[in-house]
Amino acid sequence: MKTDFKFSNLLGTVYRKGNLLFTPDGTCLLSPVGNRVTVFDLVHNTSYTLPFAHRTNIDRLELSPRGNLLLTVDENGRAILTNFIRRIVIHNFSFKGRVSALKFAPSGRFFAVGVGRRLQFWHTPSTPGTDNSGEIEFAPFALHRDLAGHFDVIEHLEWSSDSRFLLTASKDLTARVWSLDPEEGFEPTTLAGHRQGVKAAYFSADQESIYTVSQDGALFRWEYVSKQDPDTMEDIADAQWRIVKKDYFLQNDAKVNCAAFHAPTNLLVVGFSNGLFGLYDLPEFNMIHVLSVSQSNIDNVTVNKSGEWLAFGSSKHGQLLVWEWQSESYILKQQGHLDSMNSLVYSPDGQKIVTTGDDGKVKVWDVKSGFCLVTFTEHTSGVTACQFAKKGSVLFTASLDGSIRAWDLIRYRNFRTFTAPSRLSFSSLAVDPSGEVVCAGSPDSFDIHVWSVQTGQLLDQLSGHEGPVSALSFAADGNHLASGSWDRTVRLWSIFGRTQTSEPLQLVSDILSVAFRTDGKQVAASTLDGQLTFWSVDDAVQEAGIDGRRDVSGGRKISGRQTAANAAGTKSFNCITYSADGSCILAAGNSKYICLYEVRTGALLKKYTVSVNTSLDGTQEFLNSRDLTEAGPRGLMDETGEASDLEDRIDRTLPGAKRGDAGARTTRPEVRVTSVDFSPAGRSFCAASTEGLLVYSLDTDFVFDPFDLDISITPSSILATLEAAKTAYASGTRDDDNTFLKAFIMAFRLNEQKILRAVHEAIPPPDVPFVVRTLPTVYLPRLLRFIAKAAEETPHLEFNLIWIESLFSSHGRYFKENSGTFAPELRSVQRAIDDIRENLKRLTEKNAYDLNYLLSQPVLAGKGKKSLTLETMESNEMMADAGEQLEDDDGEAEWIGLE
Repeated sequence: MKTDFKFSNLLGTVYRKGNLLFTPDGTCLLSPVGNRVTVFDLVHNTSYTLPFAHRTNIDRLELSPRGNLLLTVDENGRAILTNFIRRIVIHNFSFKGRVSALKFAPSGRFFAVGVGRRLQFWHTPSTPGTDNSGEIEFAPFALHRDLAGHFDVIEHLEWSSDSRFLLTASKDLTARVWSLDPEEGFEPTTLAGHRQGVKAAYFSADQESIYTVSQDGALFRWEYVSKQDPDTMEDIADAQWRIVKKDYFLQNDAKVNCAAFHAPTNLLVVGFSNGLFGLYDLPEFNMIHVLSVSQSNIDNVTVNKSGEWLAFGSSKHGQLLVWEWQSESYILKQQGHLDSMNSLVYSPDGQKIVTTGDDGKVKVWDVKSGFCLVTFTEHTSGVTACQFAKKGSVLFTASLDGSIRAWDLIRYRNFRTFTAPSRLSFSSLAVDPSGEVVCAGSPDSFDIHVWSVQTGQLLDQLSGHEGPVSALSFAADGNHLASGSWDRTVRLWSIFGRTQTSEPLQLVSDILSVAFRTDGKQVAASTLDGQLTFWSVDDAVQEAGIDGRRDVSGGRKISGRQTAANAAGTKSFNCITYSADGSCILAAGNSKYICLYEVRTGALLKKYTVSVNTSLDGTQEFLNSRDLTEAGPRGLMDETGEASDLEDRIDRTLPGAKRGDAGARTTRPEVRVTSVDFSPAGRSFCAASTEGLLVYSLDTDFVFDPFDLDISITPSSILATLEAAKTAYASGTRDDDNTFLKAFIMAFRLNEQKILRAVHEAIPPPDVPFVVRTLPTVYLPRLLRFIAKAAEETPHLEFNLIWIESLFSSHGRYFKENSGTFAPELRSVQRAIDDIRENLKRLTEKNAYDLNYLLSQPVLAGKGKKSLTLETMESNEMMADAGEQLEDDDGEAEWIGLE
């Protein structure tokens, strides 16, 4: 089994904090999710997560005007510069302070940073290959100017269209106008007059006006005019920036949290603390509409380039919305779980992932697009477990509200609800592979409840455990049910057998999780002491054991007195699952590590780190002694009492509560993994963690993945080789060097899709079997994937079928011997062939229908009144012959009906 799984996507969380950002073309939205960045493609309806990760949560992100450089800054002022198109990290840098505002100049040559109350101008790093000077850039970040003038934190930056001037808005109740370089006759100007902190400041499209928005809902319009005497209308003072108009949003006690201005259309969007947003037309201040898009305050808003789409982010509920204001419709509406996720499961086809959480919601995520398809809210308490029936699209969930619910994922409805005779909270769940019975265990009862899915009736209560049932699992053949309990035993039940008794398998600690191997011949159990134990199902003999305490332990809490290696809470596996082939087992717990073991040898194959985000508790191996003060850890000190506003000083947290309370979240959530699951194909696995739903996969789709590349392989050399092959083929000379094959292999090594497609379509059909037969086997997986994709995207039907036939004729035995390795590629080819067959089927059915219609019409007959019926026309040739027979020798004819 392959073990080189890599992080591929982050689902389950769409927005945490920070600013949202549209790409320059306005089709993609960038959202900071913890210490990572997720990109939502709003046109193709897909999402992906960039591969890099910060050490703390991201505060600010900004794209260069060309859209090729992405600059992200975390809470500590550490920045990562990324080539956004290639998704490659270029440089790391520290601004030595928390960055509150960030903006690239329209020219792209500079960017401005607000570090506390200081304003800094930096030169934009040049991307490799675009700098015409030919000089090597040794310092990507070069400071241009460092200015001071504000007395409090800078909250917003805005450049003029010519990149010469800059507007800053600050908490010190003022806005200021700066120049990038010293200008003759220009002095930095302060715009004072607001009664609360200025949230944003903007230039108008013609640069003649300035708009400033303050936290108390005031909008001031400034113009560069001289003061005039109202009686004589003569200038009595020199020209300067003055307030010419004051407007107010009048949202009662709600405050302005964020704003965005689209200068070409004079559109102002304002987000308020009560979940409303307002859309205004400036300078007349006409209100277009005011709508509620969130249950909590709106933390960030942005507008795309055309001014049609508005993006809103709400950090409290993790909401991300994209609103088209002209049609008043949602382009994107996504929300993660409000609280921690408890369990997850892959659908049988591997295309969907279902997650459940403490917020009582059940969410279905599409693996390919990364979007949430549907959310079920019928449960009234935390949902603790979920399981799919092996056949059909039926999902079962268990909840602390005392119900087991069955969901139809085709019609998206709850069609059955199971309850116990007495009110119980269910924490574990198992479904028979045939989907006939469902079993559940409860922390309030020692019995296992068994229901019939068809009737909804309680069939049996399996008694035998002397403690709460913590885990349940059905074997793939449906003959056995394994149950784990806090009484330190695992029991195997035969649900459909005549007897319902079982002998306990004794362990030395409480059972946390049980799992069956895919063939149903082995069962594994995880216990509180960090042990993994494996039994043979047939004779109930222990086959193996793994001590995982050293492997899973890691990470030190900010208030922990023990070292990371000695911390007691992280030394066990809360969830385990077998791989698709049954050779490995994946285990995770209240730790930052996920461990992959080989069952036969007990060897640790790989450890996956869940998160490196130090904003979470348990991600650091060593604590910084500077953060340990006499009053305790610096990260746990209550700093809200120092806030200037009353509502910010009120502490609404419940004492001692770490999860599930109705008050504010704690500032130090703990890293943990509550559930893991392998995809049915074994090509990926997912983990429900504090960060969200992490998907790890064996990546088969790379942005740039050169294979055995050397310096002689360039696009020009490949095209030159291809032209030589075409010339030789056109002249009819024998190609002893097989130049088409050489060009094809060179294109595979470079792995640029456009060049690969050009070489592929240039190969003559008669030469395809020879090229495929002589192709080295190392390129076969890539060729299979490429041909499957070409069959779906290109109209060359027969040409692609010739390639597929040649592949299986020449390498069929090799594919059969390595079917496990080639399984994803073979499935993609099968899917492409099925699509071709369905399209041809629809086409032939349509042609047959058209022929039947034409033959049912009156036809031209000769004097002999000869007629033909449909049964006599079995082919197009017979129809042609019949048309000739219907004419007389003299050519006269008349219309008659078919018999």
